[in-house]
Amino acid sequence: MTRVLFVCLGNICRSPTAQGVFEAMLAERGLQAHYTVDSAGTGGYHAGEAPDRRAQLAARRRGYDLSAQRARAVCADDFEQFDLILAMDRSNLENLLRVAPANCAARIRLFMSYAPSLPAEVPDPYFGGDEGFEQVLDMLEAASAGLLDEAHNGC
Repeated sequence: MTRVLFVCLGNICRSPTAQGVFEAMLAERGLQAHYTVDSAGTGGYHAGEAPDRRAQLAARRRGYDLSAQRARAVCADDFEQFDLILAMDRSNLENLLRVAPANCAARIRLFMSYAPSLPAEVPDPYFGGDEGFEQVLDMLEAASAGLLDEAHNGC
């Protein structure tokens, strides 16, 4: 079982969308039984809230359902409970590396490293318009496919 945690700042736009996209791709490939997937934020500002309405609408247009997700903050246990912790940008990556225990077994890296032809960071669409959420979805779909291809040799 591979345990994957997607992380952004507030856990209401990028990371819950990444979770929804990745879970859908797992289901398409019949791999959902081999993974545990979650998302969290480095800031707990929105704990308990559903993903941003605009993120949900953009995701729904592509067939992803984010409605059951609720925001939460990254906690100390995450560094033990997850094998792979994927940050949406360098700021969140630095925050994760700063609070990770010295003996952390989880691999912590930028999610977009799985889509090397695209920018290294997923931009935060929160203060922008609808087109930002579409751009984020394009990036998250590419990185999710790249992660699965790397993990399963294209299966």
